[in-house]
Amino acid sequence: MSISNSQYDAIMRTYEEKQNRSRHLLTQRTNEVYAKIPEYKALDSSVADISLELGRRVIDGDVSALSALRDKLKEIAGRKKELLKEGGFPDDYLEPVYSCSDCKDTGYIEGNKCHCLKQAITRYLYTQSNIENVLKKENFDTLTYDVYDDTELPLMRNIIEGCKAYVHDFDNAYENLLFYGDVGVGKTFLTNCIANELLKQGHSVIYFTAFQLFDTLAKYAFRQQEVNEDIGRVHEDIFDCDLLIIDDLGTEMTNSFVLSQLFLIINERDNRMKPTIISTNLSIEDISERYSERTFSRIYGKYRMIKPAIRDLRIKLKRASSRK
Repeated sequence: MSISNSQYDAIMRTYEEKQNRSRHLLTQRTNEVYAKIPEYKALDSSVADISLELGRRVIDGDVSALSALRDKLKEIAGRKKELLKEGGFPDDYLEPVYSCSDCKDTGYIEGNKCHCLKQAITRYLYTQSNIENVLKKENFDTLTYDVYDDTELPLMRNIIEGCKAYVHDFDNAYENLLFYGDVGVGKTFLTNCIANELLKQGHSVIYFTAFQLFDTLAKYAFRQQEVNEDIGRVHEDIFDCDLLIIDDLGTEMTNSFVLSQLFLIINERDNRMKPTIISTNLSIEDISERYSERTFSRIYGKYRMIKPAIRDLRIKLKRASSRK
């Protein structure tokens, strides 16, 4: 899921554009205030002169000059707020306007990627992989209860409401989900519904099919050069995103590499309390037999098990379509 240098540069250019827009807006607003309130402009101009004069006094040994400077600047700031209010402007009218107030549209906080940059990278990758188009079709808004019969409806209503509650409580409650059961019962649809809502809220969500996940890791791990750097970067993306979705677990070719990587991902994300959603056509017994004991133990002990025990939706939808 890591991006190339050119992709990263493209994303960072959007941050530069945000900063330029913010500076342009601030310049426009400042000129507007100066034109309407000449005293405000005069106060701004006086700050530099006052700071320079009191700075000279500090150099000359005046120990009270620094305190006097703070008091004077505080007085000026107070008067400027009064002038804005009198002129009909909000108190924060001349504060910079940022899309992300946490990183101030730089993408970084103390050298670390801001949540908004992580989300921008994730959304870029979703767009590139066409998953975004899937989410337009598979979300809570397109979900309908009409596909369930009377015996299935109570169970599915409970499961769907549980998925909505999962989204609602996502920021306050750490929980992993395992959707399991037969083919075609809507497991992937439900994970896509959750992913879509969390993406709209600004969370970083990474989606892989099991085959894609382990194929990607293998390609990085078995390179002859830059192994540690490349797979370390991929691992960090997988370990640190707000939500990781592994779809169709069990469709991958299982070997010692896959077993070790699956445990590493599940264990590390659990240690970091980063939620994971897994969907699989395997039964609980199949999972126990197919994967290592420690992996099964983590899944069984740390995941809420959800089994949509209904008839194949694909067949039902196909039949309904043919009758139209």
